[in-house]
Amino acid sequence: MERLRWVQQCCRQLLAGDSRRGWYSDGLSNSSLLNTHSPRGRVCGKQRTVFPRNGRHQQDYERVSRNYKSNAISTTKYTFLTFIPMNLFEQFHRVANLYFLFLTLLNWVPVVEAFQKEITMIPLLVVLIIIAIKDALEDFRRYLFDKKVNNNVVRVFCGTQKSYVDQCWKNVQVGDFVHLSCNEIIPADMLLLYSSDPHGVCYIETANLDGETNLKQRQVVSDFPLQGEEFTPESFHSRIECENPNNDLSRFRGYMEHSNGVRVGLHSGNLLLRSCTIRNTETVVGIVVYAGHETKAMMNNSGPRYKRSKLEKHLNTDILWCVVLLFVMCLTAAIGHGLWMNSFKESIFQVDTETPPALAGFYIFWTMVIVLQVLIPISLYVSIEIVKLGQIYFIHNDLSLYNKQLDSRIQCRALNITEDLGQIQYLFSDKTGTLTENKMVFRRCSIFGVEYPHEENARRLEVYESENTETAVCSVTLKSGYSGKSLSCRSLSCNRSSVSLHTLTAEPMEEDQLSGHVQPRTGAFCSRMAKEVVPDPALGRKLNWLTNHSSSETPSSMELTYITDFFLALAICNSVVVSSPNQPRHVIPEERTPLKSLEEVKLMFQRFSFSPFSALSPSQIKGSPHSLKSRLFIRGKTGSLTLSTPVSNTTDVSGSSQENDSKPDLSAREEEEQDVEDQETEDDLKDTQTNPDEARQSMQDLTDELVYEAESPDEAALVHAARAYRCTLRDRSAESLLVDLPGIGSLAIQLLHILPFDSNRKRMSVVVRHPLTGQVVVFTKGADSVIMDLAESPTDQTEVYSHIKEKTQKHLDAYAREGLRTLCIAKKVLKEDEYDLWLKAHMLAESSIENREELLLESAQRLETNLTLLGTTGIVDRLQEEVPETIAALQRAGIKVWVLTGDKQETAINIAYACKLLCASDKLLTANCGSKDACAALFEDLILEVQGGESLTALTGNGESMSSSFILVIDGRTLGWALEDELRSNFLELSRRCKAVICCRSTPLQKSQVVQLIRDHLGVMTLAVGDGANDVSMIQVADVGIGISGQEGMQAVMSSDFAISRFKHLSKLLLVHGHWCYSRLANMIQYFIYKNVMYVNLLFWYQFFCGFSGSVMTNSWVLILFNLIFTSAPPLIYGILNQDLPADTLMELPELYQDAQTSKTFVPYMFWITVLDAFYQSLVCFFVPYFAYAGSDVGVLSFGSPINASALFIILLHQVIESNTLTWIHMVVLVLSCTSYFGFVLLLSGFCVTCSPPVNPLGIELLQMSHSLFYITCVLTTVAALLPRLFFQALCNTLHPSTVLKSAHMDTVDSENYRRRMQRWNMTHSKTNRRSAGADNAGLEPSLA
Repeated sequence: MERLRWVQQCCRQLLAGDSRRGWYSDGLSNSSLLNTHSPRGRVCGKQRTVFPRNGRHQQDYERVSRNYKSNAISTTKYTFLTFIPMNLFEQFHRVANLYFLFLTLLNWVPVVEAFQKEITMIPLLVVLIIIAIKDALEDFRRYLFDKKVNNNVVRVFCGTQKSYVDQCWKNVQVGDFVHLSCNEIIPADMLLLYSSDPHGVCYIETANLDGETNLKQRQVVSDFPLQGEEFTPESFHSRIECENPNNDLSRFRGYMEHSNGVRVGLHSGNLLLRSCTIRNTETVVGIVVYAGHETKAMMNNSGPRYKRSKLEKHLNTDILWCVVLLFVMCLTAAIGHGLWMNSFKESIFQVDTETPPALAGFYIFWTMVIVLQVLIPISLYVSIEIVKLGQIYFIHNDLSLYNKQLDSRIQCRALNITEDLGQIQYLFSDKTGTLTENKMVFRRCSIFGVEYPHEENARRLEVYESENTETAVCSVTLKSGYSGKSLSCRSLSCNRSSVSLHTLTAEPMEEDQLSGHVQPRTGAFCSRMAKEVVPDPALGRKLNWLTNHSSSETPSSMELTYITDFFLALAICNSVVVSSPNQPRHVIPEERTPLKSLEEVKLMFQRFSFSPFSALSPSQIKGSPHSLKSRLFIRGKTGSLTLSTPVSNTTDVSGSSQENDSKPDLSAREEEEQDVEDQETEDDLKDTQTNPDEARQSMQDLTDELVYEAESPDEAALVHAARAYRCTLRDRSAESLLVDLPGIGSLAIQLLHILPFDSNRKRMSVVVRHPLTGQVVVFTKGADSVIMDLAESPTDQTEVYSHIKEKTQKHLDAYAREGLRTLCIAKKVLKEDEYDLWLKAHMLAESSIENREELLLESAQRLETNLTLLGTTGIVDRLQEEVPETIAALQRAGIKVWVLTGDKQETAINIAYACKLLCASDKLLTANCGSKDACAALFEDLILEVQGGESLTALTGNGESMSSSFILVIDGRTLGWALEDELRSNFLELSRRCKAVICCRSTPLQKSQVVQLIRDHLGVMTLAVGDGANDVSMIQVADVGIGISGQEGMQAVMSSDFAISRFKHLSKLLLVHGHWCYSRLANMIQYFIYKNVMYVNLLFWYQFFCGFSGSVMTNSWVLILFNLIFTSAPPLIYGILNQDLPADTLMELPELYQDAQTSKTFVPYMFWITVLDAFYQSLVCFFVPYFAYAGSDVGVLSFGSPINASALFIILLHQVIESNTLTWIHMVVLVLSCTSYFGFVLLLSGFCVTCSPPVNPLGIELLQMSHSLFYITCVLTTVAALLPRLFFQALCNTLHPSTVLKSAHMDTVDSENYRRRMQRWNMTHSKTNRRSAGADNAGLEPSLA
């Protein structure tokens, strides 16, 4: 029934004439989504106009939307009527299919006809039908999936009923108002007009789109008149102008023009994308702007990845040589036939004397093309696809590549480059998340130039690393994309189903498995180590002064300002979404009373030795808490205070520079309250210092109350670190943040702007109105190389700030040497007029449609200047397990490993040492240049130095080249110059002579350029591995791209050819599976060519005895089916199951990987050796029966019977000789091949009378097999054909044994030695037992003697 509906659907598609065809793919093509440097694609026109479907603009809607697509999708390739022509058109893109079509048509020409017309069609029809059935099944599966998606139900506003009604997704149109609830899938690209959140915020999960499980925040269109009210679609009369559909998921430009003429800018934060899921929001309403195939998700659905393997390119060359060989053989036959015809003037044979010999030879040329057609292996391409599917099956089910913690296994996304895994010469790797865990843990920090080592964190990390059974808290699996996710609206009444529509990332048949997983939300990047941060005691005492002022240490007001602003920046300078396991989200209250009264805050500041507050009037205190608290935070920037000199010993950071102003007297009641409060704070601090385990437990319990959804592990680690110091981010909305500050309580901070992180600026900023001063403050965090340049010293305190900057830089260098990831924190206080001036330009940039990104970048750069450096953080990112062993094995295998990272040079070098990429004996060549000319000069010097090292090695005669000990370290700026045309050759010359290259501070574009440079100019096979969005371009450029399903979503996985979960899996994937796949496929292709050439030559030798007439000595059915059926299965089993070496040997001896590349398994001259071997065996197979039956009266078919049987045995036994592995499966296939051949010929001989006119095969095979000469001939022919090959192999292995043979012999010797050792141990152990038994039982001694 489903198939009948599929036919109906195809017919409707044909009649509708819908030319917009999507292409189904297992994953999303991210070439434009994630590579910010790639050109935008498929942007047609400039803009489109959207009117509401039901409203006063009905005529305008009908006018502009007539060409807009509906929301129905169709990812099927074919319709019912177009299937046959389209499928044939696609299949005949293959040259081999066109060739055999030509031969089929040629056989219909009477003068060149060689066989029955129907017989020559069989090979082509078999191949075409098999591929057509496969394509039809795939397309039918797409139809079922499309039907499931299109028939999902959503609530759409109906103008006639004035209410929302249920409609299928396929009936949604542009301009419709769509009502969605929590956990529902977004059916089309919609502009967010209403959210049940009082601040107009909506949270979505984009896992179906880009694999990221953390929540993203979307906002109702700014200044929307109906925001905050119950939305009524009838009152919406605005017009939307936006750009035409395109495939850039991160960009949306346009504006909304209200009925009063006011225009409001639109951006990507207002757009809800198809396939995303509503989370943590009870109700949203949006208007559809893009539907169906015009949605961004569907426009990115560009089909499966296809790469041509290196082996496939070589195969095409061999096929061309086969064509040349065929031409020579046919030309020989044509010339021979012409000469034969010319030599018989009065022939006793029936000869066409009317045709001139030259024309007869021309006809015979084409006849021989038909006869010898088997020389071109049409079934080879199909066989290669089948073999690759079998290889992928075994790779996919390898338990060594399975990650139990993540419940993920390897994904093979590119089905046609498995053999390239065995040819890798250069490996380019990202660092963070690829070599490391990408599980960031707050390790230490520096504030105000004072370093806080957090020793307890270091000890805790050591304990954490020693744990062997750690469970993954947050997992994103490859098999089940939703197993690590949750439905976080448990407290809401969500009646809708939350079926996961993985229209881009999941297999349709897995949808039932992906739905229904409801688990408590834990948040992204929420590992236990990230949350359990133990405060540094010295820093905790200083920060504790906000609540406890009786400590012996008194920090200066400027230092305390820095500390407070530092942790405030950690808490709010991010895009973290706050949620709860049991609540949909935390709503920011309109008014929140601080923990302390204003009078208590005043007294606290008085005790902290600030300026007297007597100047403040009671009205000021009552009305504006900012005026009361602002002095602390203003003086940190402009006040004239004495700086406490930072010292290296953080146990006593304030020293003699503490302020000693006297404290004002307090009333008895105030002192009593303050004493109670001080005692509580001292108890808390004491617990933290004396019992860190209990402190961690209490922090863990406290953290469980909030769930932080971060976009990166860095953000999550910093927010948890701020929380450990009681600076807690409680909630976030589009306009405000709720933050707990120590000693003050919960404060609502007005959020003015967010300037998100981008790879150009390498930083992000938030613009807020400070909760205590009322000033506009910019908090910025980013890479130290950028922030340190932007940090300026105020003119009035140059010495102080220079000292802080100098100390911070020393701490940054120390962190980098330890391998820590560093971020700098800074702030800037804006005057109101400065902010107003910047705001006007920024609003203009936000509302711009053209060049919006460039304008926003310029606006952010104008704001982020003259920053005040607050401090820096050091975050540890641990190495993944077995990374050093994996890199060592890859280098032993002859693979050059490059590390391309955006981290500091010191950090990258430290990680390189840790993962054994660098050794103590290696010599570092550092390239950090300030100009292009200096870079050119440096490269020349370094090349001379490396060449000198090579010359010294040649003179001393040492074994390994000295160049292997050179390691090149180059920074991003120098790399940019090195990639230019003038310096490219020098960079290549230098890098190829080095053992490894480390590129630091490199951008995503530079990563891809480096890979492309090495791939194209050195002509080597490259592999790129990464885990994040910044690695996508590198992965796509490389010959083989591998994505790691890590902590940064699935962007790299979705753009890769293979996806793994750990870096250590590379060793098994390359050294074992890569070696096997290449060896199997290369040998199978050679065997296929041998098999065809050998059998075709039998027909060619017969032409010398039949006047080159194109006659054959065998049945035409046997001739066609010999290669197509009888000998087709054994090569498939050989290509899938053959193992030249066991996996353990390949892992223990990585050098075998390189030896396989240099073993010349598939090189040009091996093709000719294979052809010559086939020529020899065909000569033996033809002439041994010829001489055996010489002088007898056997007919043509009787003569051909032992030749065919001998050819079958020779071909099958030849594979047995070449096979390194023989299993019961091999035996069964070989037996079935022989049985099918003899069964077919016996049936044909026993029952067929007119099957092969003009000859009659009736009884011939039965008669031949009844004679002993038939069997003697077959045995003698087989032995004579294969014996030289066996002798040649034995001679070569004796004189020049290969590494493979040596390792196999070593395995045998080791097994024999192990057996002998076990025998000796058993004998010794048995004697010992007997002696022990005799000692314990003295009475047994005589009998034992």
